[in-house]
Amino acid sequence: MTTQSDTSHQGGASPSGAEPSWGPPSSTALQEPVAPPTAAPRSGEPKQPFFHRVWRGRPEDPRWVRPAFLALLVATGLLYLYNLSASGYANSFYSAAVQAGSQSWKALFFGSLDSANAITVDKPPASLWPMALSVRIFGLNSWAILVPEVLMGVATVGVLYGALRRRFSPAAGLIAGAVLALTPVAALMFRFNNPDAMLALLMTVTIYCVVRALEDGRTKWLVWAGVAVGFAFLAKTLQAFLILPPLAVVYAVCAPVQLRKRFAQLGLSAVAMVVAGGWWVAIVELWPASSRPYIGGSQNNSFLELTFGYNGLGRINGDETGSVGGGGGGGGTGQWGETGWNRMFNSEIGSQIAWLLPAALILFVAGIVLTRKARRTDLTRSSFLAWGGALLMTAIIFSYMAGIFHQYYTVALAPYIAAVVGMGATVLWEERSKVWASLTLAGAVTATAAWGYVLLNRTPTYLPWLKWLVLIGGLVGALGLIFAARLGRQLALAAVGLSFVASVAGPTAYTLSTVNTGHTGSIVTAGPAGASMMGGRGGPGGMRGGFPGGGNTRGQNQQGGNGTTQQGGGMGRPPTGGTGGFPGQNQQGNGNTQGQNQQGGMPGGGAMGEGGMGGGGVGGLLNGATVSSAAKKLLETNAGDYTWAAAAVGSQNSASYQLATGKPVMAIGGFNGTDPSPTLAQFKKYVTDGKIHYFISGGGMGGGMGGGNSSSTTSTSSQISSWVTANFKKVTVGSATFYDLTQPTK
Repeated sequence: MTTQSDTSHQGGASPSGAEPSWGPPSSTALQEPVAPPTAAPRSGEPKQPFFHRVWRGRPEDPRWVRPAFLALLVATGLLYLYNLSASGYANSFYSAAVQAGSQSWKALFFGSLDSANAITVDKPPASLWPMALSVRIFGLNSWAILVPEVLMGVATVGVLYGALRRRFSPAAGLIAGAVLALTPVAALMFRFNNPDAMLALLMTVTIYCVVRALEDGRTKWLVWAGVAVGFAFLAKTLQAFLILPPLAVVYAVCAPVQLRKRFAQLGLSAVAMVVAGGWWVAIVELWPASSRPYIGGSQNNSFLELTFGYNGLGRINGDETGSVGGGGGGGGTGQWGETGWNRMFNSEIGSQIAWLLPAALILFVAGIVLTRKARRTDLTRSSFLAWGGALLMTAIIFSYMAGIFHQYYTVALAPYIAAVVGMGATVLWEERSKVWASLTLAGAVTATAAWGYVLLNRTPTYLPWLKWLVLIGGLVGALGLIFAARLGRQLALAAVGLSFVASVAGPTAYTLSTVNTGHTGSIVTAGPAGASMMGGRGGPGGMRGGFPGGGNTRGQNQQGGNGTTQQGGGMGRPPTGGTGGFPGQNQQGNGNTQGQNQQGGMPGGGAMGEGGMGGGGVGGLLNGATVSSAAKKLLETNAGDYTWAAAAVGSQNSASYQLATGKPVMAIGGFNGTDPSPTLAQFKKYVTDGKIHYFISGGGMGGGMGGGNSSSTTSTSSQISSWVTANFKKVTVGSATFYDLTQPTK
């Protein structure tokens, strides 16, 4: 039964026609969880046209609600589409797999790096499928690859709005949607072709479905939540499971059905999750290994090994066989940055995600305190526990994981932070007549303004005036919020507006800087140059900022860098930046390596196409190679006569040539060049059978720093490199070196 109080606080008009409340019903008014009312047309009343219903929204909503929501979606889409082609092929590792999937259905299914299906990417392929289908339709170009990611970003904002608008208010949904859209790392990853965009969308859908199930205990919504998690697993394996413990506990405790039914429903949801994510795994594991591509990232050609090792527990404890090395746990500093309770706030991560994290933590606690006396099934409290629990669980795991960790992983936190901020702000606004509520709301704004000042001060030459406006505006807005209940309506709304603007000004500036810059390579960060310094006390080889610093930044002297590049390329053109060099080099966006300032360097050294044989240089491990027109022409000549136009150590190296030519290029050793695929015997047979035309010099780690026990995988690519150089004719095209595998020297 829907009470009058329920209706008026769900965003509908009050009986007296007064302006609707911004927040949810108070916990004392909730007698039972109910869904928002749906208005049916009166008898004999003509049905409104479709477009009118889309624009008007629910009849019980104020007229501004639906236009504001649509404007939020359009603004998000336009923001994320702006300057999209500046990133070219973005991460060429995944773009090559997309290109392969657009040419071969088998490559699409497995997530192969090339259409001849030599080896897969080191992730399951679900995130590649929308992009590959787009390229099949629109052809290979930057927009065809990246627009599906933009649409996922817009969809995530829409789902988040729907989740909060349903239980709280349109204002809560709009605040959350805007906060999400203006989070720098969200603007980065919803314009990039890594799996994180799909993961963030599906995690948001999962929590939406769980909260829907908590309304009235309907099983179907919990089953849909399991399906969403299953597909999320096919995007980024075990990271999809991080939020399951808090969500399962919240449902088991708070759902409005009997305990036995709650556990039965959770069991059905688990079955749905296994089916949604396990069907592909089962097919891959049962498929004969001889007729499918090698599972990239694994050492035994097993997706289960990849899932629980390199991409699973290895990310937590740092034991990642075949990887480029783990990090330092227990508050230490490793190759992937400092770990510890403050990791999300430090100079490596803070500017990516943490702008409103202090406010979210304050508002989460406030929401729990506000509903502490509510019934077990109180949906307001359950919503806080679901979104807040997902936030805390993910943040804690990220803070202490000792293995490979990149700044952009934190996009997973963006929907949770935005949701808690939207819920908490509107709930406390409803209670603003209480001194503690107004003080808490003001405290959240004050903390956000002070923290924004700190983050902006880390890049003192970037808009130096902005940090003062954020600090002063936030403090003035917070002062107004303290007395909001005593101020007139206009002054109170002015305080709200000033507080919101001050809170999002910093992340908005960093977001605008992000969309105004092209991003390419394997490690990218949001914001202006120098905003995120990764690597702590040093990466491999003693580089300052070192190994994980990421990318070349428009000719800047990289000592950690911000991972943004101008490889450009634009629509339909291959990326043209970076010669595949390594962080620590002073590189310019035109791909010419100049004035290398490597402090310690890496084993093998060398940029792409400039040696790196035998020792297995790391050039191209993180960024693609520059492919000259002469090299492109060489590889395209008679390419149709071969299964692979060429082979190269490392996926970034092979991907660059594959994207430039449109022909399959074998990635020896997968991403790092450390996977045992193919073996020397297999490679010799391919050459004998006339399946590979050229071998491309350089690239990958080869004899470098594979994490864990990598001696055998190191020798595989090194043995192939040594055998090729000793037995085949060398062909030099500009600065690039190839070996013609049809021309033996003996």
